[in-house]
Amino acid sequence: MKSFSTVFLSTFLLIGVIFTTNAVADSDSGYWFFSRGDQAGVAPVTNANYKEECGACHFAYQPGLLPTRSWQKLLSAKALEDHFGENAELDEDTLKELLDYAISQAADKSSHKRSRKMNASIKTGETPLRITEVSYFRKEHREIPKRLIADNAKVKSLSNCDACHQKAAEGIFEEDTINIPGHGRWDD
Repeated sequence: MKSFSTVFLSTFLLIGVIFTTNAVADSDSGYWFFSRGDQAGVAPVTNANYKEECGACHFAYQPGLLPTRSWQKLLSAKALEDHFGENAELDEDTLKELLDYAISQAADKSSHKRSRKMNASIKTGETPLRITEVSYFRKEHREIPKRLIADNAKVKSLSNCDACHQKAAEGIFEEDTINIPGHGRWDD
């Protein structure tokens, strides 16, 4: 029969191994994440109708940039009647498909690292309707001067992701893929 201390030590070591292989402290954000097979970035958009319908007016934002509750609010029939000043109404079947897709890929369900960072930075009870409202997003963009964004005719807004992030459509937002029009590579 094993002694209590041997069992305790074995259990403690096993828990330590599990914890260290499944938990990651992100040095950029200070957030802790428990790995579920984390992948970098965010999942790219794979639904053709989502890409076509949303991408017809703006960059087709990956659902992994906002939590389920945000997509439920954004993709309601009522909300699409006045979608940031535009009528973006969809037929019932298309709306259901896009909402189901967005919910299945939302930040709070994703194993992608940047999605999890976005979600972790949103306070309980908050339902951001703009990606630019999320604190992790704001933190990542805080050092970029206004002249490179709002005063730049080729960018205009932080919501214009693919103007600077050369691989945004692939769900890659790493610094080494940033090329700000009229400025060049971003090195902070």
